[in-house]
Amino acid sequence: MMTIHKHLAPLALLLATATLAANSSAQTGHSTTPMTKPAQISAQQQALEGAMRKLWEDHVAWTRLYIVSAAADLPDKGAVAGRLLQNQADIGNAVKPFYGDTAGDKLAALLKDHILIAADLVSAAKAGDSDAVGKNGERWNANADEIATLLSGANPKNWPADEMRAMMREHLALTTEEAVAQIKGDWEGSIKAYDKARAQLLAMADMLSQGIVRQFPDRFK
Repeated sequence: MMTIHKHLAPLALLLATATLAANSSAQTGHSTTPMTKPAQISAQQQALEGAMRKLWEDHVAWTRLYIVSAAADLPDKGAVAGRLLQNQADIGNAVKPFYGDTAGDKLAALLKDHILIAADLVSAAKAGDSDAVGKNGERWNANADEIATLLSGANPKNWPADEMRAMMREHLALTTEEAVAQIKGDWEGSIKAYDKARAQLLAMADMLSQGIVRQFPDRFK
């Protein structure tokens, strides 16, 4: 029982920090729902949207597998982390045809940091280290804002900075909710949080792909 209580404070701090960040971003008034699609879309657009959804669904799925493995100290944790980091490289490669190698590599690097910081957060929460949870939470929020800034800078008309920031912060909040529930042994709560995180990232994937189509319409005729 003492071990459980040891973890409650850092877990509560972790969840409160992520929730505050998400609520703050939500006050921008922007919706995190995907853009309205045209009645008919080309085969090229369908391919892009499908590929983008697959990449971000992999992101949320491998993140969940890592949370489960890390929370239980399973021996596959390292292998799962490696596959999750590969997904970030895949996402960076996916935008290179539109924004170039430098931007794609920068996005991949920021996303890898996003994963590594999340791993540090989970470890700190499991260890009951509130100071480390707080510091890593600040790093995670700053990293999310960097990702939002990079994406918005590439396509400001279709990916407004405040909307991208809100979506990234919401992603952090939902992932945190999932991790906290898993560490506490709230299996149903963890699954529900995963379902919400998956739906939210698929909406973001649609926003990204539709923004690319609108920015480069001649490539999707």
